[in-house]
Amino acid sequence: MDEIVKKAMVKWPDVPHCYGWLGLDARGNWRMRDERAQHLDLAGDKVVQQALLGFINRNYMADARGCWYFQNGPQRVYLNLEATPFIARTDPQHGLVLHTGEPLAALTRAFMTELGEVIVEGGARVAQVDDRDVAQVMTMMERAGAPLPDEALMAWLEGGAGEVGLRYREKLVPVQRIRRDEVPHLFGFTRLPATPSS
Repeated sequence: MDEIVKKAMVKWPDVPHCYGWLGLDARGNWRMRDERAQHLDLAGDKVVQQALLGFINRNYMADARGCWYFQNGPQRVYLNLEATPFIARTDPQHGLVLHTGEPLAALTRAFMTELGEVIVEGGARVAQVDDRDVAQVMTMMERAGAPLPDEALMAWLEGGAGEVGLRYREKLVPVQRIRRDEVPHLFGFTRLPATPSS
């Protein structure tokens, strides 16, 4: 967290939290959601200004409820998540890199949803793989030490027998099937945070 943010939190400790104004889409874009976007349930405008992107990335965290937010000075701006708290992209040098720029050094678990979404966990980070990179990640999947053709992977995803693994940095991580609506519960996060009931 930025030092300027810590100082603002001390100076103005009672600033109300903000909900619905910022989102993270399934491709790792921060989205500003003005009143019109919220009213029409639109994704909102992409944040493209580099200094602001860096500021959000450095001050992005979760509360005890599993609600993710950006600490904007003294105010918590809670995030609407289209997918997971982090989005991963493939990178030729670093393997998988989160939308915040942090490389995933290792994976502890991997999953596929019924929609073919790939979700990985590395340390305390859970990330859905950007859909534009799923095909590349699927080439890392194998069964019994051999590459897994797309047709065999799809058959497994639809309930076929056998074990599938994802080879990442020379380690084979088992891939598990999961329903998309079970992902937030398994990983303890909230996709659409709301004001806590009093």
